[in-house]
Amino acid sequence: MIDAYEDPGTPDSRGGWAYLAWLVRCQPWRALAGAVLASVWMVLMAVAPYLLSKAVDDGLEPGDTTALAGWTAALFAVGAFNAWVSIMRHRTMTRVRMDGYLRTTKVVVGHTLRLGAALPRQAEASEVVTIGVSDVHTIAGALTVIGPGVGSVVVYVFVAGLLLSVSPLLAAVVLLGMPVVAVLVGPLMARLQGTETEYRERQGVLTARIGDLAGGLRVLNGLGGKELFAASFDRDSQRLRAQGYRVGAVTSWMQALGVGLPTLFLAVVTWLAARLAAQGDMTVGELVSVYGYVAVLIGPVAFLVDMGYQLSRGVVAARRVVRLLRLEPAADSGTGTGTGVADAPAEPSVLHDPVSGVRVAPGRLTALVCARHVDVTAVVDRLGRYGPTDATWGGVRLDAVPLDQVRDRILVADNEADLFAGSLREVVGGRRGPSPADVGRAVRAAAADDIVRGLPEGLESPVTAQGRSLSGGQRQRVRLARALLADPGTLLAVEPTSALDAHTEAAVARRLRAARTGRTTVVTTTSPLLLAQADTVHYLVDGKVAATGHHHDLLEREPGYRALVARDTDDTDDMADTEATEATDDTAATEATDDTDLTDPAPGETNTGADAGTGAEEVVR
Repeated sequence: MIDAYEDPGTPDSRGGWAYLAWLVRCQPWRALAGAVLASVWMVLMAVAPYLLSKAVDDGLEPGDTTALAGWTAALFAVGAFNAWVSIMRHRTMTRVRMDGYLRTTKVVVGHTLRLGAALPRQAEASEVVTIGVSDVHTIAGALTVIGPGVGSVVVYVFVAGLLLSVSPLLAAVVLLGMPVVAVLVGPLMARLQGTETEYRERQGVLTARIGDLAGGLRVLNGLGGKELFAASFDRDSQRLRAQGYRVGAVTSWMQALGVGLPTLFLAVVTWLAARLAAQGDMTVGELVSVYGYVAVLIGPVAFLVDMGYQLSRGVVAARRVVRLLRLEPAADSGTGTGTGVADAPAEPSVLHDPVSGVRVAPGRLTALVCARHVDVTAVVDRLGRYGPTDATWGGVRLDAVPLDQVRDRILVADNEADLFAGSLREVVGGRRGPSPADVGRAVRAAAADDIVRGLPEGLESPVTAQGRSLSGGQRQRVRLARALLADPGTLLAVEPTSALDAHTEAAVARRLRAARTGRTTVVTTTSPLLLAQADTVHYLVDGKVAATGHHHDLLEREPGYRALVARDTDDTDDMADTEATEATDDTAATEATDDTDLTDPAPGETNTGADAGTGAEEVVR
């Protein structure tokens, strides 16, 4: 079975059947052993009626006790040996299925990691979840064809050969039985693949809706859209249920045929054998053996029908996996040194986006302001190289620099970035293994120290996936703390304070500036508290830089900027003065709070607010 750290290999992504065949080729000896053991197991089950017929004809009917005892002992020995073969067959096939399950899981997880930020742009989260929760199990189940499937074919031919020595008529009936089964079941298999595929698609859509519901229930409730969403979800659920009924109808017919056809088959052959025995063309022992042969065939025929069912579902699941594997990560057109393309600048350098005209000076805090969020997001995507870009970095085209160098030095911190389940320390620190002091400083800089104090186990408190156990503002500060702890040379933060109250936002604005001193930082925001801390503000209109300057200067000379930032359409100088004064007062108040030792409050007092911190080291403890 595949090791947890073993390379799963390169999957065959030409199609569902090709992928299933690849899983078999990855474990050839185990697959061969499973087929051999299953064939021996079923053949020995068919040998038992032959030994029983010999015991009747050679021992019981003539009264030969010695022959009866000999054939009985042989029957017992074959049964005991076959029990051991059955155990080994089951163990081997379990390993075959587990290998297919784990190998598919490793392939899917590895490919999603390679896709990185390109994954959400190319596939729905629900599709990935459905593959991990359901499809990998279905694919593993389809590998049953290696064992009982092959064994069923072998024993079918073997029994037909035994019946040929007894009666050519019975052998012909048995051999013709399989084509009849194929004719009856074949159309159902094709129909099952179609209905199962549609069912999986609808299931993926509904899974996405459930994810949206879990992540945005508070927002929906606040906007009064809960009933509208509930009605839409109910309609999708009804469609999924109806499709499930269609899948169940086809499945029930296949299962009914799997039980009914072998029974009908047994009745026909038994009736023919009984007539031959009554006419004297067959001995009593041969009649017993024919009944035993056909009884044994009930299992293989049912296996073959079930094999078709499992393969149909397995192919549908494998096609979904293949579709995911065909997705390509973001192209890395950077080829490194020695090919006419320079590496990333050795020193902090200017980032320039010619499309918008945004120029980011190194070592400074730059803010991007625009009425349309999509426009500034597009600028950040180009500067962070999350799509086609003409941006330059120190005069070098950004898309000519190797992608790993870009990712090492430029970090895009989206305010909707994923948060994985784990302790708060793991969520913030990730796999870097930062020191407690570094974690404390990052938490402090993001004004998230009150989050740590409010959790029962501090940094060791568990956080659910996507931070759903936290509020929106807490999630935003945790994401910011994670980005600050990474300490990139260039940080591009998308709306880092949009969900925070004014007091906390003022603390974050001041601390962010202090934490990123000497480092290049870009924020997209319309918050006057954050803009007041920026060295340079770019005001964008329709995705183009319309004005550049300091926040207070733009408030005075740009009516559009003032209307957007101050949220007031009145063109008055008093408004600009008021905004500037409020930002200054908030900063001064926050600084005064930070200068106060709040680690040991006086009796009856309680530390509150984002700035009521105990210091980085105290937060870590």
